[in-house]
This record gives sequence, C-alpha cells and structure tokens, in this order.
Amino acid sequence: MSESELLARHRAVLPNWLALYYDEPLEIVRAQGRRVTDSSGTTYLDFFAGILTNAIGYDVAEISDAIRAQVDSGVLHTSTLYLIRKQVELAEQIAELSGIPDAKVFFTNSGTEANETALMLATQYRRSNQVLAMRNSYHGRAFATIGITGNRGWSASSLSPVKVSYVQGGYRYRDAFRDLSDADYVRACTDDLRDVLETTTSGDVAALIAEPIQGVGGFNVPPDGLFAAFKEVLDEYGILLISDEVQTGWGRTGEHFWGIQAHGVTPDAMTFAKGLGNGLAIGGVVARGDLMDSITANSISTFGGNPVSTAGAKATLDYLLSHDLQGNAAKQGARLLTGLRDIAERYDVVGDVRGKGLMIGVELVEPDGAPSPEAARLVLEETRARGLLVGKGGLHGNVIRLAPPMTLTDDETGEALEILRESIAAVQEARK
Repeated sequence: MSESELLARHRAVLPNWLALYYDEPLEIVRAQGRRVTDSSGTTYLDFFAGILTNAIGYDVAEISDAIRAQVDSGVLHTSTLYLIRKQVELAEQIAELSGIPDAKVFFTNSGTEANETALMLATQYRRSNQVLAMRNSYHGRAFATIGITGNRGWSASSLSPVKVSYVQGGYRYRDAFRDLSDADYVRACTDDLRDVLETTTSGDVAALIAEPIQGVGGFNVPPDGLFAAFKEVLDEYGILLISDEVQTGWGRTGEHFWGIQAHGVTPDAMTFAKGLGNGLAIGGVVARGDLMDSITANSISTFGGNPVSTAGAKATLDYLLSHDLQGNAAKQGARLLTGLRDIAERYDVVGDVRGKGLMIGVELVEPDGAPSPEAARLVLEETRARGLLVGKGGLHGNVIRLAPPMTLTDDETGEALEILRESIAAVQEARK
C-alpha cells in the first residue's frame, strides 16, 4: 500500500485537526541510530526525534533488551494496585536527580497527564483554582492544560477548570521588552508578575507553571535568572512553582540536567515525559512529599508506571547517565548554534537563532521582519528533500525546531548544518 493510499485512509477515519507534516506525509517503517527510513525506502537523518521523545535514538540494544526481558516475563501490566519493582527503582532515581527535598514521584502516560496531575496537586494543596502561566506557553491537550496554554493556535476552548492569568517573559523575540538588557528584561517581567498578581488575582494563587524553555512556542529561551526573580515574588505569596520539564528534562539543554536549574532555583514540583521513555509512553510528576501527599481521595493509575514502560525508562535513564549524553548535548548544541548563527548572517530570511544544547529554534521572517510561516513550510520541505527531518512550531508557525537524539555524532552535526544551509539558501532564493 502506497503512502498516498494510507493518507486517504488516515483522513477518512482520523480527526481533521490531527496535524501531519509535509505536502506528502511520510510513514516511518524502520530506524537505527539517528536515522529513519520511510515506506518508499528513503532514509533521513532525524532532527526532531518524535518531538524530542526518541532522546537516545533508535534500536538501542540496552533499552530494547530491557523491554524484551519484561515482555518475556509475560507481565505487561499489573496496575498500581500491586508493587512494581522497576517503578520503585525508577522513582527512587528520579527523586534523587530532582534535587527536590523529600521528593515523591507519580507516573503517568504522557506530559499532558503529568501537567494535569501537577495542577490537581497544586490547587488541592493551596485550596485555590487560580493559576499563573506564561504567555505563549504550551502544556498539553487536556481540559486544564489547554486552559493554561498561552498560545491561541493550541488553545481549543476558553472553558477551563482553573482561572489563569498570563505573565510576560515567554517569547522574548517579539514581546514588549525585547530591546532591554537581560537584567532589565528580568526586572520588567518580574514587575509585570507582581502587577498581574495585584490586578488579576485575589492573591491566593495556587501555582505558577512554566517551561524553562518553551517547546511548542518555538524554543524560546528567557535570560538565566528570570525564574529565580519570579520565585522571590511567589514566595511572598506562598505560591508554588511548577517546572514543566517535558521537553527540557534529562540533560537536553546541555548545561543542566533540568532546564529550571539554569535559574538557580528548586521548584516545588517538576513534570516530565517524552525523552524518559525513548519512545515508550511514560510521564510523571516529581514533587515535595507534602505536596504529593496532599490528595486525600482514593486514586490509582491503571497504566502509569506499568512494568514495560518503567523497565524501558530505567534502561534509558541509565544509558543517558552512563554515556554522558548531557555533555554530548552541550558539545553538539554549541556547534549547531555557532553554525546556524553563521548561516543567519548570510541569509536575512533567518530572523533569530536561539536555544540551549540540542533544543534549537530558527525563526524565519519576511523582509520586513514579520513572521514567515511560508518560509518555515518551505524549509521543512527543502530539508526533507535533502534527507533531513526537522520540526516546526512557534506562535506564528514560523520557527524551525531542531531537537535530534542526544547521541548525535560530530559527522551528523556537520551533515545537518550543510543541509540546513542549502535549504535556507534555496528558500531565500525562492523569495526573490
């Protein structure tokens, strides 16, 4: 069956709002290392990794063997009503890595569910349904997480179980304070936070939830120290800080294991998912013990923390730590940022290059500096034609997102940079 036939069947039975990349969507049928192969036999270097999820890459023996061993036991599922050894071992490891005092961990099936759980914990603990979120944020596609998403392109409804107020500081490239120095920017955003608290809330807010680097919003990076300044204000009110580490966790930013560590603060809770399972469905919350234990009703998770997912996730985390993939993310990310900034100087279709580690955004613009979603669409197609898969996002859909597996090699970094240069050059030429 051809990809066009599969596409027709897809459109007949799946929702219209289920996004697909490319004018001619592809089906990935095989993968190894950092490369994937589609059903027509074309192989690509993968620089989006299933939306940052295949963090280690594909067909990694240590991870596959751990999954096979669990499958061979015959136990794919038991539910959290029973003890699960790998769940306990993984929770112990994440609690220690979190740096959160007396931490406890709850496993879910996704980042969306992790953020829903964090909101439930915070609102229960603080006995308030008021939540602060960042402008241009994205936290998932469920009822409460859509309610705190500050990006209209991903917010399907204004209905919400929480009352949200949005804070400045998410998308610096186009916000009102963009021309300020880092110190003045942090000061202006902190003043805005205080003003939002005094004018749009009753003061007893449950939490601020924030991505240390916005993911769907276009890999936007605030100045280091922004959330430290925010936390001083939050502490005055007793407001909790939740760090959404679904995309920034596990060393992907290179300089730190968790994105929030760049700001020198320890949050009350962190949510995680994506890269932990290297493709398996797993997410979760790590939080202060008193916060985690504030739920008084009965609760379980049917599939969260199941034996297969936690076995694979434990093997993934062990591999990541033993191979210093955080260090490799820092090294390859620095090369990519330097190379992309050189490209940006040569082609004015590139308005901004930003990021940390292997989490890099390339914002594409019109000659007058306006967002150019068409240029981003064309770069997506041009890179595919040259054998590279990249992502796309941003408030205006004009940001190319680069987030390859953290096992990326020197040669692959060089290969990707050349493809990106050729693709951006082609789009620039087409604009003439």
